[in-house]
Amino acid sequence: MKKKRWNDYLWIAELLYLVLGLFNILFAWLGMIFFTLPLLVAIFGGSKAYCNRYCGRGQLLAILGGKLKISRNAAPPAFLRSRWFRYGFLAFFMIMFCLMLFNTYKVFTGAPLKETVTLLWVFKLPWQWAEVGMVSPWFAQFAFGFFGVMLTSTVLGLLTMILFRPRSWCVYCPMGTMTQGICQLRNSGKLKENGKSGDFPVSKQKFL
Repeated sequence: MKKKRWNDYLWIAELLYLVLGLFNILFAWLGMIFFTLPLLVAIFGGSKAYCNRYCGRGQLLAILGGKLKISRNAAPPAFLRSRWFRYGFLAFFMIMFCLMLFNTYKVFTGAPLKETVTLLWVFKLPWQWAEVGMVSPWFAQFAFGFFGVMLTSTVLGLLTMILFRPRSWCVYCPMGTMTQGICQLRNSGKLKENGKSGDFPVSKQKFL
């Protein structure tokens, strides 16, 4: 039996994050850790180690779909793995993220705070019951918007986990697409410096 390591329990952090956001929306700011760490690992490490070893969401999906047998365990459709879909979804995701930042800026400049969490970029869920605390309105607005982003990606992950293999979300995850692109650029630069040609191997994502 394989010995458990500390990073095998990071799924608890993912679950705890979602639960805490239900009671105090300001906990949504902790999601910036999940947002920045993969990029830092790719930039300075040149690998997708975060996706392969430290992604709590991936672990949670693997547990729900694999151990609990919620997943159909079917191969994801080819279009999900295609470059045009992955980068197209990344572009759409980043546009929505920028709109969230713009809404935060509007509140910063005097617009009223919107205590709603937008799910799947369409459904506005009232979130007035979640404690905000004594903070600047723009600080709270970012939390509402960012929790909506995190909740949306979690729902998409759960849907693809049920329909396909447990970690099918990893196939088109925007963070995974960004880190893979960073690794390719970083490692191709190393190849040019060394006077070599060809593709530099990027660590493969594990799809359970």
